[in-house]
Amino acid sequence: MLTADQLDGSSAQVVAQPSHNYKIASIPADGIGPEVVSAAIEVVKKLSETMKTFTIDFEHIPWGTAYYKKTGKYVDDDVLERLKTYDAALFGSVGAPDVPDHISLWGLLLAIRGPLQLYANVRPVRVFPGTSARLRDCNAEDIDWVLVRENAEGEYSGHGGRSHRGQLWEVATEVAIFTRVGVERIMRFAFETAQSRPRKLLTVVTKSNSMRNGMVLWDEVALAVSKDYPDVKWDKMLVDAMTVRMVNQPKSLDVVVGTNLHMDILSDLAAALAGSLGVAPSSNLDPTRKNPSLFEPVHGSAFDITGKGVANPVATIWSAAEMMGWLGESEARLRLLKAVENVCGAGILTADLGGKANTKEVTQAICAELEKLASK
Repeated sequence: MLTADQLDGSSAQVVAQPSHNYKIASIPADGIGPEVVSAAIEVVKKLSETMKTFTIDFEHIPWGTAYYKKTGKYVDDDVLERLKTYDAALFGSVGAPDVPDHISLWGLLLAIRGPLQLYANVRPVRVFPGTSARLRDCNAEDIDWVLVRENAEGEYSGHGGRSHRGQLWEVATEVAIFTRVGVERIMRFAFETAQSRPRKLLTVVTKSNSMRNGMVLWDEVALAVSKDYPDVKWDKMLVDAMTVRMVNQPKSLDVVVGTNLHMDILSDLAAALAGSLGVAPSSNLDPTRKNPSLFEPVHGSAFDITGKGVANPVATIWSAAEMMGWLGESEARLRLLKAVENVCGAGILTADLGGKANTKEVTQAICAELEKLASK
């Protein structure tokens, strides 16, 4: 866009104008969710101000346990239609001590992931400067992983039931659903993710030695899909053996793909090995881009520290950085991650990483670092 001076034929410089405006749903929900989402929003707004290449608006949605206690439901009936009006969503955490977890999780987060077919849950894992891995004899660069979790079916499909409640012969079933289309699409996503990285290495997590139907299909589809990606080196690991490999041979891993349940567990182990759940981000993606994707920290609602101002905001800020990358703002993503790296490297860390800084201090430090990066 030209300035008035340029229209008059003067030699004034072109004034940079934001090329995109994004509308983001903010769903802080429970526990420390409001604290860390607020921190991430503050940082992203500072990123927008300093880069001047995009604008971003966050709109608060009050879904969560407080909303459930008031209305009897975690989300509104038009939850899917409403979310589709946004470019993406930034989520905090769900869960409260006085509401059973299966009610809160299915009432909010799983009510969004499955119906919107956010089938690719991506969790990058790395050790930030100024922090250290929890493994002995492990260098920071040894842990640089991308964990890909199938996010729409498997063990979290909601199929099953209970009968003869309260009797000695009560029965409860949880049916894991694996469809060929569901397995193939997450496999292709994982192979393409591996293909995009320098090492081009993929590990497929399975349990087909004892789960002889769904996991055998998982293995068969992995083998078939691999033929379309000859430049990707891949191997297969049983999930129990995978826990050992993550601890003993972290450098041997790059991209890892597994089922909903397996990767839910392994990704928490990965975050702990890399330093803390407080720095673990995640993206719930619809790779078709028909629906808005949702970005959230891996950690839970952490009611033991809620309201104390000590929660680590890095996981949510990193999730917001991944959101910017997904929206097409790759430079903004890199700028934000660089700011986080610099702040961590300067020793401005929360208690979970061995530091003494609180949520506000880390947030302010990252904002200040963004100002510095913009002036260079």
